[in-house]
Amino acid sequence: MDFNLTEEQEAILKEVREICRKHFQPRSAEINEKGEFPWDNVNVLAQSDLLGVTIPEEYGGLGMDYSTWTLIGEELSRACTTTGSIYGANLLCVYPILMFGNEEQKRKFLPPLAKGEALGAFALTEPEAGSDAGNVQTTAILDGNDYVLNGTKIFISNGGVAKIYIIIANAKPGKGVRGLSAFIVEKDTPGFTFGQEFDKMAYPALANRELIFQDCRVPRESLLLGEGKGFRIAMKTLDVGRIGMGIGAVGLAQTAYEAAVKYARERVQFGKPISSFQAIQFALADMATEIEAARLLVLKAAFLRDREEKFEKLAAMGKVYASEVCMRVTTKAVQIHGGYGYTKDYPVERYMREAKLFEIVEGTSEIQRSVIANYLLKE
Repeated sequence: MDFNLTEEQEAILKEVREICRKHFQPRSAEINEKGEFPWDNVNVLAQSDLLGVTIPEEYGGLGMDYSTWTLIGEELSRACTTTGSIYGANLLCVYPILMFGNEEQKRKFLPPLAKGEALGAFALTEPEAGSDAGNVQTTAILDGNDYVLNGTKIFISNGGVAKIYIIIANAKPGKGVRGLSAFIVEKDTPGFTFGQEFDKMAYPALANRELIFQDCRVPRESLLLGEGKGFRIAMKTLDVGRIGMGIGAVGLAQTAYEAAVKYARERVQFGKPISSFQAIQFALADMATEIEAARLLVLKAAFLRDREEKFEKLAAMGKVYASEVCMRVTTKAVQIHGGYGYTKDYPVERYMREAKLFEIVEGTSEIQRSVIANYLLKE
């Protein structure tokens, strides 16, 4: 087992860290205060080719592996969790096109996604289809050479700002998951509009919208892989998405830990820095240990994905463990800051609010445990 990075990985991470230091980290607090979608950051990602990390060079991307994509994701989330989330949500659109699209679909949609000319989004969740992903009510009925979409999606990251969407809809209502199909739908398609912008506990600048389909006609060519393949596409996409959510949680936890260390060294009580007290030292030791364990678990899942080995169980393990570590670490960071940690004078209160998202999206912690248990029992 080799933990050394390649020269190529070292070079791109050096560049990413400089971009984060110069562009993303200084504006992180401002972005959250204003609550405006950070198009400037997206443009920097596009200009740096970071939105096309895993897209092959023939389609305009960098053609790099998922381990590298994961390492970059941690750096972005350490600097600005909103930017890291946009980066991760974009892959949920890229991945199904790359893995399941035909050549015509790849050549049409991957180049603009790679170059940042278009952001992507993935839409599965509905009012009645959250953890019960197979209960999708949005329909896609074939009418001549078009599918007609009707229904509503909710909590869609990059919703409204993305130009290209992967929509999971039921082409055979009444057949449950066997009728689910995946479609590529462009933003300006007639009958496709946007509803509520959700007012969230955190991430006010991260676009999160309802998608509304009212007699929205899309051509047959929009169908990915074939009718009835949508559930498989969605699950395979979420498997990779869990790697992204896991490493995002690691990045945020690392930032919270670093803030706690800095404060513990500076804060003086009883005549000496609180970092000299064993209670604080043990808390920091636990934080650092859990972050490292979470990082390795997520990176192993990405490593297995690159080797085209079974990675799904590890991805679920990484997601549930890293998200819960992130919650514990950010909570401890607030505790170490004491009363100041509960104020907005320090960023740890925001980190704690942001951490909760990772335990919920792309499969709650409870769903992850069900996924893991299913794999264990099948083994």
